[in-house]
Amino acid sequence: MSRAPRPFRSILLLLLSVLLCSVFVDARAEHPVAPSWSPTPVAETIAPRFLAVKQESAAGARYPTMVRDLRSWSTADGTRLVLDLNRKASFSEHHLHNPDRVVIEVQNAVLGKDSRRRVSGGTVPHPYQITQSKPRTVTITLPRSQMTQYKAFALANPDRLVIDVSRMAKEGARQVGEVSTTVPPAPAPAAALPTPPVIPSPTVTEPARPASPKPAPPIRTIVIDPGHGGKDPGTIGRHGTTEKDVTLKVGLMLKDLIGSLPNTRVLMTRDRDTFIELEDRAKFANEKNADLFLSIHVNSHPHKGIRGLEIYHFGEAKDQRALEVAARENGTPLNNTGVGWQYIVADLLTTKKIEHSQELAWTAKQAMVSNLNSRYSTIDHGVKTAPFYVLRFTTMPSILAEIAFMSNPTEEDQMRSQPFLTHIAEAIFDGVKTYLHTNPLR
Repeated sequence: MSRAPRPFRSILLLLLSVLLCSVFVDARAEHPVAPSWSPTPVAETIAPRFLAVKQESAAGARYPTMVRDLRSWSTADGTRLVLDLNRKASFSEHHLHNPDRVVIEVQNAVLGKDSRRRVSGGTVPHPYQITQSKPRTVTITLPRSQMTQYKAFALANPDRLVIDVSRMAKEGARQVGEVSTTVPPAPAPAAALPTPPVIPSPTVTEPARPASPKPAPPIRTIVIDPGHGGKDPGTIGRHGTTEKDVTLKVGLMLKDLIGSLPNTRVLMTRDRDTFIELEDRAKFANEKNADLFLSIHVNSHPHKGIRGLEIYHFGEAKDQRALEVAARENGTPLNNTGVGWQYIVADLLTTKKIEHSQELAWTAKQAMVSNLNSRYSTIDHGVKTAPFYVLRFTTMPSILAEIAFMSNPTEEDQMRSQPFLTHIAEAIFDGVKTYLHTNPLR
């Protein structure tokens, strides 16, 4: 085969080089190379928001709810377990099998020192089993049976989780007088006897039985507690008006008003100017098996312009002012007034007492504001909680009414007048009457 001339080969190589260059350029156009400089950091404007959300979520979960203490109370009908919490907590309930059990999980919660001590010491009552199942999950396990039922619910002021286990009534089996399934043999036929003559039976008319009398309605007992007395004058106004005199006058009028209600017995911790210890006041109400306890007091404040009324029921003081009021009425140092309030016995009665005390306080406050506002433009300071001694150690629904401020010159003058004190007594009476209508006692 002859070789191509040299000029022809040169042209052929040149054409081949041009073709390869065009192919390379097209490939570069289809697959561009990223530039060597950094692109504009658009994502950096979004990243801080995402991180902020993550940090906020982490901060919210950083502080778990603490189960400060575990308390229980047993009756013939069942057992109640109370978990004292330092703040509200959410919980879930699950029913598991093999074995049948109920599992209650308190989310984002840890057992406190006292709670751990009770769990490790074996003082948690049967059938409750409490564990720190996860770093931030407290688990309560209850066995399920046909003879028990349970209920879990949360309460506030103070925050608690309550778990009740109650025994269900056992259905009685039919044992006495059961019908036998064995058919007895037929008796032998008796010999025929002559038919006796028919003798008409005499007609006997039984006397009508008297209708059984209806049971008498229960007697309600209400204890009125006029604050202070005797050597303890309470707060004193600039004109010499004493708290002990004002509370006694209101208490005596309130006794007459409540005593007019049917089936109601009214008792007073004091009906004269005498000194009664706080412990004896609470003991008196408990021994009389009272249904309600109404303590009457007069307020005071460093600023003379403060006036109005406020109603208290038992609980932790939510602010410094409430703690100061409780310290003054208790006659205790401020730093000792709130100690031990959380150790109140967690039985069925106590829980019911707290709930009913709160309702009684709100009802009385609403009635007082409504009755007094049209005449005196009363300032409503609301319903508050504080560790007053007489509210803590009475076993029935109880409130403490601070009816006015002795430190306020206008209200001191009003408390020196009989019409104002009468209106105060009537306003409290309206609140008690409303409460009794919606909450029949016993």
